[in-house]
Amino acid sequence: MPHAVIHLHPRAPAKPAEGAACNGCGVCCAWQPCPLGVLASGRRHGACAALRWDDGPDLYRCALVQDPAQVWPALPRPLRALVARLARRWIAAGAGCDCSADATPG
Repeated sequence: MPHAVIHLHPRAPAKPAEGAACNGCGVCCAWQPCPLGVLASGRRHGACAALRWDDGPDLYRCALVQDPAQVWPALPRPLRALVARLARRWIAAGAGCDCSADATPG
C-alpha cells in the first residue's frame, strides 16, 4: 500500500511491533478499518468511524467493541453483544498487534 498520512492524538502511544501486545495506539484503525469497520465507515481505507480516543488511559478504543450503539444508535439491544463479539474477533483482540503499517511520527 502506498504511503498514507494518518492523524493520531499527540498522547497516543507508539505503535508496538507486530505480534506484541496491543497498546491502543490506534494506528491500525486510523490506517484502514477491519471488516466490521468497513460497514461502520462505508469505506475500505482511511480512519474507521468507530475509532475513539479515551482520555482516561490515553489510548484508542473501538466503539464497536465498547458500545456498538455509539456507532449504530438504531442497533437493537439484543444484537449489540454479537456486534461487540464480532468486532473483538476482527480486530484480533487479545492476539497481539496485527498491523503491518510502518508508523513513523512526522
